[in-house]
Amino acid sequence: MLKKFYFVLTLTVLPVLASAEALGETSTFFTNLKTMVTDVLIPLVFTLALFFFFWGVAKYIWSEGTAKAEGRQIMIWGVVALFVMASVWGLVRFIQEEFNITNNSSIPIPTIGSGGSSNI
Repeated sequence: MLKKFYFVLTLTVLPVLASAEALGETSTFFTNLKTMVTDVLIPLVFTLALFFFFWGVAKYIWSEGTAKAEGRQIMIWGVVALFVMASVWGLVRFIQEEFNITNNSSIPIPTIGSGGSSNI
């Protein structure tokens, strides 16, 4: 089954890589991927971590005995997850400001045969 997947993936990807016109479309793909990650996935992960924390709070309040310890552990891990994600996001913002990287800047995607003429 896995070999079939790799075969289909190879048949799908190789023509795209061989076509010079398709390289311009990769820029659009990666731009859309970046937008999806920054606008959808990161806020979704933050929201899930916050719900995880509140689930631990609810479990801690409504339970007794060993389940209380489990609720406390869930709260601790929820706070740790929120702290790590906020720290990484703060580090990203710090690096952006230190190196003057704006949200509108883009990294040029390398292309094959761009510009120069060759006599082959």
